[in-house]
Amino acid sequence: MDSLITAAARSLAAGDPLAALKQIALRDDAPALALRGIAMAQLGDLPRARDLLRSAARAFGPKEPMARARCVVAEAEIALVSRDLGRPLQTLEAARATLEAHGDRANAAHAGYLEARRLLLIGRLDEAEGTLNGLDADALPPASRAGHRLVAAGIAMRRIRTKPARDALDRARLEARAAGIPALVAEVARASRALDAPAARLIAFDGERLLRLDEVEALLASDALVVDACRKVVRVGTTVIQLASRPVLFALARALAEAWPEDGSRETLLARAFRARHADESHRARLRVEIGRLRKALEPLAGLNATQRGFALEPRGTGAVAVLAPPVEGDHADVLALLADGEAWSSSALAHALGVSPRTAQRALDVLAELGKVESFGRGRACRWMAPNVPGFPTSLLLPAPLPSG
Repeated sequence: MDSLITAAARSLAAGDPLAALKQIALRDDAPALALRGIAMAQLGDLPRARDLLRSAARAFGPKEPMARARCVVAEAEIALVSRDLGRPLQTLEAARATLEAHGDRANAAHAGYLEARRLLLIGRLDEAEGTLNGLDADALPPASRAGHRLVAAGIAMRRIRTKPARDALDRARLEARAAGIPALVAEVARASRALDAPAARLIAFDGERLLRLDEVEALLASDALVVDACRKVVRVGTTVIQLASRPVLFALARALAEAWPEDGSRETLLARAFRARHADESHRARLRVEIGRLRKALEPLAGLNATQRGFALEPRGTGAVAVLAPPVEGDHADVLALLADGEAWSSSALAHALGVSPRTAQRALDVLAELGKVESFGRGRACRWMAPNVPGFPTSLLLPAPLPSG
C-alpha cells in the first residue's frame, strides 16, 4: 500500500474525509476507489459512495477476496444508514465469514456489529444481543466500539431496562471521545437524551403525568395492573395478556382502566370500542358479548363487574390500576417513532421493520403526509420518507420489539 493510500486511510479513521480526498481524489485504482467511497459516505453523499464502493469491489476482482469483503461491509454500512434493508445487508454474513477466514478480526467484528444494528432496527432483540455477545469487541477500533455500546443501549431501552442502557451509554461516551469524531459524540448525546426524555404518559385515577423510562420500568415491576397502550398488553408484574390482535377488547380494557376505581358507563364504552354515537339495542348486545370476551381474557388479572351504569374493573391483587400511553397519541405512531431517527426511509424498509405489508406501510405514510407529519422526496424506488417535525417526543416503547412476556 503506497503512502497516499495510507495517509488517506488514516484521515478517514480520524473522521476527516476532506483530508483523505486531497490524497486520492484523482485516482481510480481499486484501493483509491474504496477510500473515496468511504469519504463520500462520511460527507453524506450516500448514492455516490455506494457506486464507488461497488466499482472498487469489481476492480479488486476475485483474486482479492478480503478487499472485496471489506467493500461489501462498507456498502452494507451505507445501506444501513440509508435504510436499505435489502440485498446489501443480506450479503453481510458472507463477507464477515470471508474476513474471519483471512484473519481480519477488526473488519469481521465491524461486520458483526452492523448485523446487530440491523437486527435492532427491525426489533429482533434476542438475535441482536446474541450477535453482539459473539463479537470480539476488543478487535474493534474506538469508533466501532462506541457503536457497539449504542446497540447494547438500544436493546436495553427497548426491553425497558434502564440501568444496562445507561451503563452502555456511559461506555459509548468514553469510546466516542477516544475516537475524537464529533458526529459520533453527537450521536451518543442524542441517545442519552432519548433515555432521559419522557417515554410514556401515566393515566391513573389521580391524574396524568409523564414518565421517564426508569419510571416506566418501576411501574411495570410493581403490583399495579397496567394497561399498556404502547404495546397493547395488560399486565401485572410478569403476567402479561396480549391484546394487540384484539383492538376492541383493548379499547374496552383501556376505557375501564381510565375510569377505575369508578365504573365505565355503557355509553362511554360503546363510544370507545365501536365509535357509536347513538347506542341501540344491537350495540348493547354487542357490548355484552365483547365484555364477556374481555372478562375471560383478563380472568387471571382482574374481574369485570356489571354496575347500574355499566361495568367496573376489579383487580385481583391489592395494587392500583394505571394506563401507560404514548407521550403523544395518534394514528400510526409506530411509523413516526421509526422516522424520528432523522434518517430517510423507504416504505419497503418501514414495512420490513414494522412487520407489515408494503401496502399497509404506504397507506400509513399517505395518511401522515396528508396531515403534514411526514414528507417524501424522490420518485419510484428512490422515494424516501422523513418526519421533519415529530410532535412531542417519540418513545422507544413504540419501536419494533417482541411483546413483553415477563
